[in-house]
Amino acid sequence: MEEKKRRKIEREFGVPIAGEILEQAQWTNTALKSLPTEGYLNPQEIFQRKAPLVVDVGCGNGRFLIGSAVWRPDHDHLGADPLPVVIRYATRRGNQRGLNNIRFMVADGLKLVEKLLEPDSVAELHCYHPQPYHDPSKYEERLITPRFLAAVHRVLQPSGLLFLQTDSQAYWRYMKDIAEHFFDFRERIGKWPDAPKGRTRREILSLKRGNTIFRGCGTRKENLSEEQLMNLVGMLPTPTFHTEAHLRKIDFEEERID
Repeated sequence: MEEKKRRKIEREFGVPIAGEILEQAQWTNTALKSLPTEGYLNPQEIFQRKAPLVVDVGCGNGRFLIGSAVWRPDHDHLGADPLPVVIRYATRRGNQRGLNNIRFMVADGLKLVEKLLEPDSVAELHCYHPQPYHDPSKYEERLITPRFLAAVHRVLQPSGLLFLQTDSQAYWRYMKDIAEHFFDFRERIGKWPDAPKGRTRREILSLKRGNTIFRGCGTRKENLSEEQLMNLVGMLPTPTFHTEAHLRKIDFEEERID
């Protein structure tokens, strides 16, 4: 009797990453290397079909987005991160699983939502553990700002969903307060049911260290005009809060991508 082939499942910190590593003949190409110099990305052209688009801003090594692509083949998935090294890990994983409904690109989150995504084109936008920047001189580099959230509001479809998550209580207080101006936003109490051990590498590591994870999601407010969005951007505070010192060690370990 022919011996049954053993499934090749990849794990990170002992937690499986969705999907099976296939034989190389079945691999795909999930790297999106050519970005438009002007105009928007065209998901229908990229994926050769029309489907709901899920975007992960700061996708890291791709754990969450790959899981979503594996379990939701009827959705298309786009992940972006400014660090080429983590995108290399993400694309390798997407390729090895033979996924056709996912692409990864090197891009800054603000540029992605302001310049590359068409208005009313995104079904879900996820942002997990944006860099908190503990150094006060780097506060202006924090991603979640009124300007960023106004841009997210524009690219989401009616009833489109925004997901936010962090292990920084200070960042969460700021995120939640600002997001509520643009979205019908609610904090989620408890873990995500699809990934109780963590949707992302950072979440898994932080949970193992006993830290609290702050999560929330919401739909865009439909009664905001462009003028009102711009007024909010000018009126609301920028993220100049101080972060928690105990998270710095995790930030250091996050840089060692497996």
